[in-house]
Amino acid sequence: MCGIFAYLNYLKLKTRREIIDILVEGLQRMEYRGYDSAGIAIAKTSSADCGIAVYRTPGQVSSTNSLTLYILTTSTAESPTRAGRAMDRLVKSTRTLSGLTTTTVISSLIRVHNSIPEFVIVHNGIITNHRELREYLVQRGHQFESETDTEVIAKLIQHIHDCNPHFEFRTLVEATINQLEGAFALAFKSTLFPSQLVATRRGSPLLVGVTIGSGSTSEYRIPVTYSTDSSTTLRSFNTQNGEIEFFLASDASAIIEHTKTVLVLEDDDVAVLKDGSLSIHRISQPSDGMETHVREFQELKVEMQDIMRGEFKNFMQKEIFEQSESVFNTMRGRLLPSDQVVLGGIKERRREIQRCRRMILLGCGTSYNSAVASKQILKELTQLPIEVEIASDFLDQTSPIFRDDACVFLSQSGETADTLNALRYCESKGALLIGITNTVGSSICRESHCGVHINAGPSPPRRRTRRRFCRW
Repeated sequence: MCGIFAYLNYLKLKTRREIIDILVEGLQRMEYRGYDSAGIAIAKTSSADCGIAVYRTPGQVSSTNSLTLYILTTSTAESPTRAGRAMDRLVKSTRTLSGLTTTTVISSLIRVHNSIPEFVIVHNGIITNHRELREYLVQRGHQFESETDTEVIAKLIQHIHDCNPHFEFRTLVEATINQLEGAFALAFKSTLFPSQLVATRRGSPLLVGVTIGSGSTSEYRIPVTYSTDSSTTLRSFNTQNGEIEFFLASDASAIIEHTKTVLVLEDDDVAVLKDGSLSIHRISQPSDGMETHVREFQELKVEMQDIMRGEFKNFMQKEIFEQSESVFNTMRGRLLPSDQVVLGGIKERRREIQRCRRMILLGCGTSYNSAVASKQILKELTQLPIEVEIASDFLDQTSPIFRDDACVFLSQSGETADTLNALRYCESKGALLIGITNTVGSSICRESHCGVHINAGPSPPRRRTRRRFCRW
């Protein structure tokens, strides 16, 4: 897993240096897993230059300081561009940028040399069938430079384009993700479609942040168009709104310093950004004949100071000293002077919970530890049999789930893949689904029948002290 971040602007005057700084800072906000490499892809959509320059470097995100200097000294970086004439589209990832045909090493930096890649991909997630796809592509003459599953995606979309040169960019992406198994958040850029960027997700979070020069985005409800239906007229952002900036990220922490207005993509959504407009597509319409859905913008309830280290030496110290405040925020408005506890998120389902014959708590990592710590007190308060399961083992055991079970899913991000899979299994059995997360609008929040937001505040993963305490 890794972090991905993309920035696009339209009619917004910025220098190349300013844009690169946005990318570097965005990825630094998501740096918490000890990355061993980072990269930047820069595209310019002027009529004279539609190429994509790809720069890669080993090491952590801090290593991109030298990478940034290298880019600036080898390009016309300081000349401001207004994207109405030449739209700058940049994508940054801690995963190796693939789809390159020839590379050369210069002072430990890798850049494109004598070849312009037609497709550039950034990927967050794991493709479980990449070996089968690799074998299929090798048999058809494609050569690989690495063992990464990301390169398989790049070669696959190139292969589909070679076989179907008349396909639109969105159609190519849809055909590609139809062949993929696993969890992924993807952003695609191509020299063949210089004015477009396409993003999609399945089982891995992806947000689209938006800022416009004037007006508000809250009035926008973007309809979802299905590939089998061409009759829907999209209402999307367009040039009459003036300056527009788009930020795509796998984590909200990379976006909030630029905008709090975000659109959360759902599984198999395909977002197309073209000439300052945004549209959402899906491959096929549900078999139940439901009306076309819409995607609404929402406001992030996070402040910049919440994700900054502040006066503390490190984030672990910040976690420890802010525990009391986090617990207070979790209980605020819920613990009444009359010794009653009010949880508004599950209030409407109270009678259903009381009718349940068993309660099952599921989580991974510290979420599982919180469930174990809560087991005894829940037994005493509910007088129900309480079971605690590790979500990653739950499906392997094919545990029996009944309609009168209450299944509680704990996840800080609300996107934990194993916990989500367990939730969907329990949903198929007709159980009551309760989500406990720290992220509003996450997949577990949306797919649960009811739930509780713990209000613990954001904190870098792997430093879960206060979030564990708040869940308990």
